[in-house]
Amino acid sequence: MAGMKVHLSSFCMSLQSWIATISWVIVVWEKGKGEWPLRWLPVVTTGVHSVANCFVVPMATGMSLTLCFLTLRHKRPKAKYIIWPRIDQKSCFKSMVTAGFEPVVIENVLEGDELRTDLNAVEAKVQELGPDRILCIHSTTSCFAPRVPDRLEELAVICANYDIPHVVNNAYGLQSSKCMHLIQQGARVGRIDVFVQSLDKNFMVPVGGAIIAGFNDSFIQEISKMYPGRASASPSLDVLITLLSLGCNGYKKLLKERKEMFVYLSTELKKLAEAHNERLLQTPHNPISLAMTLRTLGGQHGKAVTQLGSMLFTRQVSGARVVPLGSVQTVSGYTFQGFMSHTDNYPCAYLNAAAAIGMKTQDVDLFIKRLEKCLNTVEKEQNKASVVSGVDNYNRAGDVDIEEMALKLDSVLGDKHQ
Repeated sequence: MAGMKVHLSSFCMSLQSWIATISWVIVVWEKGKGEWPLRWLPVVTTGVHSVANCFVVPMATGMSLTLCFLTLRHKRPKAKYIIWPRIDQKSCFKSMVTAGFEPVVIENVLEGDELRTDLNAVEAKVQELGPDRILCIHSTTSCFAPRVPDRLEELAVICANYDIPHVVNNAYGLQSSKCMHLIQQGARVGRIDVFVQSLDKNFMVPVGGAIIAGFNDSFIQEISKMYPGRASASPSLDVLITLLSLGCNGYKKLLKERKEMFVYLSTELKKLAEAHNERLLQTPHNPISLAMTLRTLGGQHGKAVTQLGSMLFTRQVSGARVVPLGSVQTVSGYTFQGFMSHTDNYPCAYLNAAAAIGMKTQDVDLFIKRLEKCLNTVEKEQNKASVVSGVDNYNRAGDVDIEEMALKLDSVLGDKHQ
């Protein structure tokens, strides 16, 4: 078995040699740009045409981000902090702590229904801490609504102005042309050093791989060489076989279908929301995730909201998630108020649903059907509880009236005896 494992750098070289032999099978032609190797196909096809290099790493997104931070440590030995616009997802937060840095959490600002990057707070924090003490700004593209992708172009300009590296968590973003366009534009107008995307989320392969890409060839190679020890070839082979099977046109077709499914999911979820006196949150800057309010289930300290989530999960609806109000979670010693909602106090509880690559019309229909059944069940139980509570309150009120009458009668009788 030991002979089957190789160092990542050696494997990448042999993989590149192999790809060079067969790259004539699938190459991407752009007018005036020539052709790219097969390993760049996913990044280039989805919109980042100026990428300098990329490689597959046999780790999921969180650990891949940690590898990037550890590589930057050698370039910025005085750095202690990472500025991070808040997104309530554990692995990206842990990636910074695991690398030995202190995350500086920048709270989002509410604009309409959307949670957006507070650029003034980011720049103020850069000036407060000092650029030399900041390892990087760690931004996010793909995320759960009502949070939307960070303002990458503006953050990239801040990074360029203060000479601070910029690392982008692009976990789901490879399947979204809008997210990839943000990265391309950020690199054009400012600074983006590296962006990381998950293999399983974007290519429907098993969990355990990521693509690390960037606009500086030598820096991406440096990250690759930082990988310690040996590595499994499985993630690279999985994505290679997938790309060879799909081809450029096949992958583009899946991306197009995902966009169509997002529109369809949005339409159907909006209809369902209105039928239950709820509404679909307006989050036009989020190209993957949607959110529906759960105001009618917001009572009983969020009990009905969490019940809905558990009902969906037991009915094999694993992609959706419910977010109650007031949830508190401690991650690596840092306490988040309103955890999962990306802010301390979002106005209402809500339910998330996303249109991911590979989704079909029948998947959306089945999800809406099961969600509607669960909503009906929870609402019925809530109504029953309200009726029982009303009867109890009425009985208590009646008991109080009788007690008051008895006290008054005792008082009258007592006065007569006196």
